Amino acid sequence: MLPEVIPMQEPDEPATSERTFLSSGRYVNFGPFRIDQQRQEVTRDGARLKLQGKVYQVLLTLLERPGEVVTREELRIRLWPADTHVNYDANVNTTVNKLRHALGDSSGRPLYIETIPRKGYCLLVRPEVSDKSPFSLFAKSEPSADSAQESPRISRGPAFSKSDVWIVLGVIGLILAGMLLGAGITRLWIYQGATMAPFHLAKIFSRASVAAFF
Repeated sequence: MLPEVIPMQEPDEPATSERTFLSSGRYVNFGPFRIDQQRQEVTRDGARLKLQGKVYQVLLTLLERPGEVVTREELRIRLWPADTHVNYDANVNTTVNKLRHALGDSSGRPLYIETIPRKGYCLLVRPEVSDKSPFSLFAKSEPSADSAQESPRISRGPAFSKSDVWIVLGVIGLILAGMLLGAGITRLWIYQGATMAPFHLAKIFSRASVAAFF
């Protein structure tokens, strides 16, 4: 969605309320961009942009006067002290170009910053100021730290891994094999005892009869 384009105002029109409205809130929004004035951070769709100090100051200057022409002299006064000896025109151009590059804008087809020949620059969008944090919308839906720690414990309680299942099945198999082996040995012992009993009884009776005869 293209940003809202607002008509340019003449620089001699009073716009005191427009110039001071940034102080009415911590966050400034325009297009996909969001400015945290307290932390002096600019983000685009949540991703932080790296803006140098003077580039950030140019952005604030334009945001303070949307739709107005901000002259190059006003930017010079805002960015450099009076006793600074630099090529102001070249430095203003470089700083504004860096801001355009950070915003993904261009001078040929501007979406945010328009160059006004021989005058200065104009912000083409109307920013919105608020004190509402972008994270407040998700505060209620996010689980607390305690519940986040307890939920994995509850979910891990009844769960078994494949190795645990095979160990349990192996133990059960060994127990069943031991029981079957013990039952077989017991049956064999009983069978052998039953077959040898008549032989032992006959031997006993034969010894008894011999002793009685003598």
